[in-house]
Formats: sequence, structure tokens, C-alpha cells
Amino acid sequence: MKIAITGASGLIGTALAPALRGAGHEVVRFVRHPASAVDERRWDGSHLEPEAVADLDAVVHLAGAGVGDKRWTASYKQEVLDSRVRGTGAVARAVAAAGTPVLLSASAVGWYGDTGATLTDETGPRGQGFLADVCQAWEEATAPADATARVAHLRTGIVLSSEGGALKKQLPLFKLGAGAPLGSGEQWLSWISLQDEVAAIVHLLTADVSGPVNLVGPAPVTNKDFTKALGKAVHRPTLPVAVPGFALKLALGEFAEQGVLTGQRLAPAVLDRSGFTFNHPDLASALGAALR
Repeated sequence: MKIAITGASGLIGTALAPALRGAGHEVVRFVRHPASAVDERRWDGSHLEPEAVADLDAVVHLAGAGVGDKRWTASYKQEVLDSRVRGTGAVARAVAAAGTPVLLSASAVGWYGDTGATLTDETGPRGQGFLADVCQAWEEATAPADATARVAHLRTGIVLSSEGGALKKQLPLFKLGAGAPLGSGEQWLSWISLQDEVAAIVHLLTADVSGPVNLVGPAPVTNKDFTKALGKAVHRPTLPVAVPGFALKLALGEFAEQGVLTGQRLAPAVLDRSGFTFNHPDLASALGAALR
């Protein structure tokens, strides 16, 4: 297959491209800078001509501003929303016009809001808050492609890698023995190893799956249990006292409430039914892979 990736320089895209090539696929990377390599095509993140995708078998759309990269000011929240909706709409319209048969479009577990301790699959309702609103608009932006392409929404959880994402930010503290639960520590965390994230995307390129897909491992954990597991993985103790919620809100603003102090306990039901097999079905093996 000939497969394009947007967001190819991000954590997931950087790992996905070589995995696809290793499986015998041809990869095209959509980039914001002038194309300088044979596998690059330029786009501006908001517009995409049908000719740019006409020769492709699939598009994996991963581009979007990082939710936790900056403090949630009104302007940055708008940037987060616009980077997803405008980019996804542009890709979907190009895919529809060109007749590209497969579109895998990024989304996130923020769709569900706070599930509490209830184990939830893809049939669960949309939650409340900014992240849930963003995810709804993000997924709805693929609508132009629905008539011509098989479209799947990749509702990704916390991707475990020492090279980026939440784990990279946590590791320095944990290696100093200063890791601690956050808030109550009872909020659930639905994680997935980077290797399984990539393998799941490769699987979905050919699996007969459309609609929402939870890209999460089969064994979500509470923040307390994640803290213990990460401390064990780096062979360091963790602090017995949690970081209080008010301190996190002072440091992180609104993101703390929706992105740190609430969580989702999710099941990868669609992946399971489609025959996908996890390389890292438990947290210990996923952390071990991330820290190699």
C-alpha cells in the first residue's frame, strides 16, 4: 500500500513511518516545510488538494497542536480546536474528492470525559468539558470522507514512550525518587505502549473496521497504581504523599482539571473484536518496553 501520514514528525508518526516501511508499504509524509526528501509532500495544515492524495491507498491523519504543550489560555484552546478541525476537514475533503479508500484519523480518549471507575467501550457516551467538545468536533470533521472511504477514529489513550508524551515529562522526577500520585490518585488511566499504538494503526489499515476505536491497552490502572508501577520500573521509591489537586491547578491551570485529575477507564473492544493482539497487555511490560 501507499500510505500518507500527517503529523509524521510527532511521537506516533515518527514511529509509524519506519514500521510501515518495514512491513513493505510505501510512505508519504505530509510536512509543513518545503519538501526536501523524496517521501515528503508539503501542506499547510489547513488546505489539501485532492491531487496530493489521489495516488494513495490510505491516509493516517495525526496532525494537531499538543493538548498539554502550553497553558490553556483562550487563544491556545482555540489553536488546539482549529488545528484539529481545519486540518481534519481539509484531509477528509481531499480524500473524498480523490476517492482515497481509507482514512484513519486521530482522536483521543478525552471524548469520554471522566468515566470514573466504570469500564467503558466505544459505545460509551460523550463526556463533558473542553476535551470532549474538541474530540466531537474533531471526529465530525471527517464527515466529507464518509461517503467514499472507510473512516476510523483513533481514540488514543496515554502513549507510553520515554521519547515523548506524558511519560517523558514524568521520568526525571521518578528517577530522582520524587514521583507521587496526583490528586486523589483514584482517577483511571488508559495507557498503550508506543509499539502497540503503531501496531494497532497498521492493523486498522486493512481490518474491516470503521468508526471509533479505542487505542488503549486491555488493563487500565488508577493513577496510584501507575505511580507504583513506574517507580518500580525505574527502581526508585515514590513519595507516600500525593500532589494535591489545588497545587496542580495552580501549576497547570484548566488542563489539570480535565487532563490530570480526571480519567478514563476504557476497554479496547473494537480492537479485540477485530483480532488485534497486544504485544504489551499489562503495564509492567509496556513500561519495560518504553524504558529500554
